[in-house]
Amino acid sequence: MEPPAGNPSALEHLEPREAAAQQKKKSPLKGANPAVPVTPSEEEESGDTCAICFEEWTNAGGHRLSALRCGHLFGYSCIERWLKGQAGKCPQCNKKAKRSDIVVLYARTLKALDTTEQEHMKSSLEKEQMLRRKAELESAQSRLQLQVLTEECTKLRQQVQELKTLMAQHHTSSSQQPTNSRSGLPGCPSPSQGQHKYHFGRAFVVSPAGSCRVMAYCDVLSCLVISQPSPQSTLIPGYGIKMMSAVNLNSSQYVPIHSKQIRGLAFSNRSDGLLVSAALDNTLKLTSLTTNTVVQTYNTGRPVWSCCWCLDNTNYIYAGLVNGSILVYDLRDTTSHVQELVTEKSRCPVVSLSYLPRMASAALPHGGLVSGTLEGACFWEQKADSYRPHHLPLETGGCTDLQTEASTRHCLATFRPSRNRNCLQCVVMEMTCSQLTEAADDVVCSCRPVQTLTAGPTCKLLTKNAIFQSPEDDGSILVCAGDEASNSAMLWDAGTGSLLQKLTDDLPVLDVCPYTVNHNSFLATLTEKVVKIYKWQ
Repeated sequence: MEPPAGNPSALEHLEPREAAAQQKKKSPLKGANPAVPVTPSEEEESGDTCAICFEEWTNAGGHRLSALRCGHLFGYSCIERWLKGQAGKCPQCNKKAKRSDIVVLYARTLKALDTTEQEHMKSSLEKEQMLRRKAELESAQSRLQLQVLTEECTKLRQQVQELKTLMAQHHTSSSQQPTNSRSGLPGCPSPSQGQHKYHFGRAFVVSPAGSCRVMAYCDVLSCLVISQPSPQSTLIPGYGIKMMSAVNLNSSQYVPIHSKQIRGLAFSNRSDGLLVSAALDNTLKLTSLTTNTVVQTYNTGRPVWSCCWCLDNTNYIYAGLVNGSILVYDLRDTTSHVQELVTEKSRCPVVSLSYLPRMASAALPHGGLVSGTLEGACFWEQKADSYRPHHLPLETGGCTDLQTEASTRHCLATFRPSRNRNCLQCVVMEMTCSQLTEAADDVVCSCRPVQTLTAGPTCKLLTKNAIFQSPEDDGSILVCAGDEASNSAMLWDAGTGSLLQKLTDDLPVLDVCPYTVNHNSFLATLTEKVVKIYKWQ
């Protein structure tokens, strides 16, 4: 007899055999919370009995082995009757089920192997193996760090011993050597720079025919760029650049850019590695070193002698012309210049351009452009989109180069020999700023000489010199300038005025470029044919 639907006491009308079994064992769902797992009996664990009637199922007939979608096993006739009277739910998990979900299983016997302990042990083993690998990795890293720290400790001990020796030597000689209080610049501990100096590394022939002029270093790409004439002048006439990797000191292919000689090269702190170049073919060009192609050309109308970037806003570049004017270009405007800076006192070529960025400096907090001509120099104070000129008090005439050191607010002016000067002079000056009135705009920017360095008696070429901080990181400033009389590059300490080194060459040095790669300091010197690399050690 089938139990009436919806009657909870329908199980009482089962056959006597089923009622007896019912008295022995309760139904898994009767009075049980579905969220609380029911402990299986021995017969359920054996996998041979039906969970409804607790009788063994068969492999044929009405009580054959069947299953629902939830995976629980029953006799076919029992689960069929159950679904008719229990609103379509599984007797064990109460999940919704219907008669069409019943699936007949064809198996003589069904036994489930209990692998719970095995899976638990396997999971524990994998966890222990993972922890062991992690511990081994940490141990290896710790051993490596210990080795590195031990080596650094040994080096530091050696340096401490060397410093103690140098301090003892300096203490004995300090009473005999007067300090240079006039310069206002920090000097180096000794003329030997703590027994460190530039050592010759390698020499590269850039152009056997000559006509190399300037060079620049790109810190983003770690490469040195040198101007040169075309190596295949009959097929590709003109001038371009050759890149040399500062990491492995390998040179790359020639990149053609201009039709006439290049007079200026400059990089900025942009991450795209754009190079601005100035040439005598009346153009200012931007070249991408990632693709080795010219990406922008500006026609200036006159030969360009110098160029530089605006370090406060890298969208602007400057071009110094042969008539003494300076053109300001905006990279977002590809047609023409956006402003022209003209001084009333000079119509000589602008031989050098450099930019001093704004910084919290007591000497000169303002940012602006420093321009140098053969007759003098000017600081163009930048405020928004306007430029205010401040003429620098330099000696009249003979200024061949003007370079700046941004962090210390110093500049280096180079003067060729004349009637008043019998030799080449490099004057180190400190940029100053004075407030005339209480008005914020009423300031005067100027400079004062703090050190004068002398070289040979001849200077026919317009060479590029450098003023930079010492690789010793002791606050001292170095000056490097080419000397035509001795075909060498002279290296001075700007604080003491002493000559530290004389880097000889076969031809006059036209340009010098200090740079740093992987915490190592280098100095490059350029003649019209060869570039030489020196390492500070």
